[in-house]
Amino acid sequence: MPLSNFSNLDFNQVKTTLREYLKENSDFTDYDFEGSNLSTILDVLAYNTYITSYNANMVANEVFIDSATLRENVVSLARNIGYLPRSRKSARAVVSFFVDTTDINPAPSTLTLKKGIVATTQGSFGNSSFTFCILDDITVPVVENIASFNNISIYEGTFLTNTFTYNARVPNQKFILNNIGIDTDLINVTVRPNENSSRSVKYSLQDSLFEVTSDSNVYFIQESEDERYELIFGDNIFGKKLENNNFVTVDYITSSGDAANGITDFTFAGRISYTRNSQDYNVTAGISLYTTGLISSGGEEIEGVESIKKYAPRIYASQNRALTANDYEAIIPAKIYPETESISVFGGEELVPPQYGKVFISIKPRFGDFLPNLIKENIKLKLKKYSVAGIVPEILDLKYLYLEINSRIYYNTNLASSSAFVSTVCQNNATKYAESSELNKYGARFKYSKFLKVIDDSHESVTSNITTVAMRRDLRVALNTFAEYQIGFGNAFHIKSQDGYNIKSTSFVVAGIQEPVYLSDVPNTDGLTGTLFFFTLPSIASQSPTIVRRNVGFINYESGIITLNPVNIIEGKVKDGQTLIEIEATPSSNDVVGLQDLYLQLDISSSIFDIVVDDISSGLDPSASSYTVTSSYPNGNLVRSGGPTRTTSNTNTTATTATTATTATTTTTTTTTSVSTAGASTSGSSSY
Repeated sequence: MPLSNFSNLDFNQVKTTLREYLKENSDFTDYDFEGSNLSTILDVLAYNTYITSYNANMVANEVFIDSATLRENVVSLARNIGYLPRSRKSARAVVSFFVDTTDINPAPSTLTLKKGIVATTQGSFGNSSFTFCILDDITVPVVENIASFNNISIYEGTFLTNTFTYNARVPNQKFILNNIGIDTDLINVTVRPNENSSRSVKYSLQDSLFEVTSDSNVYFIQESEDERYELIFGDNIFGKKLENNNFVTVDYITSSGDAANGITDFTFAGRISYTRNSQDYNVTAGISLYTTGLISSGGEEIEGVESIKKYAPRIYASQNRALTANDYEAIIPAKIYPETESISVFGGEELVPPQYGKVFISIKPRFGDFLPNLIKENIKLKLKKYSVAGIVPEILDLKYLYLEINSRIYYNTNLASSSAFVSTVCQNNATKYAESSELNKYGARFKYSKFLKVIDDSHESVTSNITTVAMRRDLRVALNTFAEYQIGFGNAFHIKSQDGYNIKSTSFVVAGIQEPVYLSDVPNTDGLTGTLFFFTLPSIASQSPTIVRRNVGFINYESGIITLNPVNIIEGKVKDGQTLIEIEATPSSNDVVGLQDLYLQLDISSSIFDIVVDDISSGLDPSASSYTVTSSYPNGNLVRSGGPTRTTSNTNTTATTATTATTATTTTTTTTTSVSTAGASTSGSSSY
């Protein structure tokens, strides 16, 4: 009897396999399988085989972390390699208030803000109300009848308490917190010898076995079923073991996640008390309004399945130490700064010239564009626990590499109501692509062919598109200061013309030149490098430039680096309160890559979507005698719009130039040594 293929999972395929198997049996020769009751039996067998095969396949998938889909299984597999998924995070705010004790009798010497709920949102926020809590009592002195509670950190959520009594006679006793949405960073564990004892010891959370002794008052935590958490205490080897009848109190906060971010107004809802002559008194009067020092932020949802799959193996590979760039990229988001949206890490040896002994870190936070200096210092402090001695981490500010699109879209008028409709649909699809994970991260790549398909597939009326791509970086300048600037695009430049004007800039004002100037280039004969110059224009659309200063810097077309010699810039384009110069170049490849510390973004707001009637497809010009042809190469104006347009008086600026040029040149030489092919550095300023 021949072998049969039982690898098929489809019902019909299984049935066919069974039928062919029986036909090869001599007992069923000339048997009518379709017109007999045996057909029903085959259906039952095929259905049973199908269900069994499906279940076996799903079970096999759930055994491996890469293919598992159920959160419970993914968490369990991550636990096997020592990874604890990030819990839900409470939004944190900072508030201050004071209490006037003039009318309080007996007069207190101190006041205590009791743990638990201390504030509620004023009115509603996003159609929801939230409560904010603290985990520990806060006691402040009364000075001249005023008790000041300054810079109190409050956390959104519901304050809850669980208690457990340890029974040594119960094997494998579990301490499971019964609520979901717990912020594991906001768990307060105390242990008393017994329930009636007033003496307690605070236990701290530990995430590794390093520096844990047999006497350490620590506990460990792991995620159990249904997003709940289990506390694990020591065994007198790693951590102190609980004794019989020990009473465990666990205070914690269940959070609403990111829903409570952005709250600015709070109403007092706490409890203030003091003790005098062994008697407790509550304070209900003289309490001022809250003043908000920091609006609520940092609230997050529990770590998702895909994130666990991504970071668990990488954390395991790092073995709790930061040696390689991959180690840093795994440890920082998972253990140090969970608010990381994207991260790029590279060693100083990759720079030109190299900077040995340094590792450069660039982080895109989930909220905002840049990291505050306090968070930077906190990250570097926490990295000492993982990094190798002698390696100095440097956290760089985010540097954006913007892409601008100029798309001429042809459409069939018979299939769309109007050109405005086609434009809206195409721009919406382009915006979705711009907001996708393919772009908004370090190491992202703009896929030119895929973007063209996004445009073509936007609507059935779209027949084709001619799209060109431009790169832009925004150079932040230091006003009224001599400085050398260097900015990198991380991608090679396309030389459109040997006559120059391959890069474009917005206008800016330079000391010693009366009119606003623009920056451009002229290639050398090697086609790899070139020089920069300043020029003026009577109008933005003019094609008659006047060069006012040559050899103001140089350009490397191959590496995509622009270097501007020391110059005193006194005015430029103002954007978001910053003075900058927008610099545009055409990439050598339409597939643009964000290298090292460059964060790639598709700037739809600065892109152009021009809708053109396809006369051929629409039947207006079937012979194509008057078809409008669009160039596939970028052209247009010599400059970018924006920046000062008025004539600026530069009285006495020439003298300033002469007196400060030497010093400026000296100071900028050391600054440019930290430049990489992707990023940029300046003396007296920075680019982003």
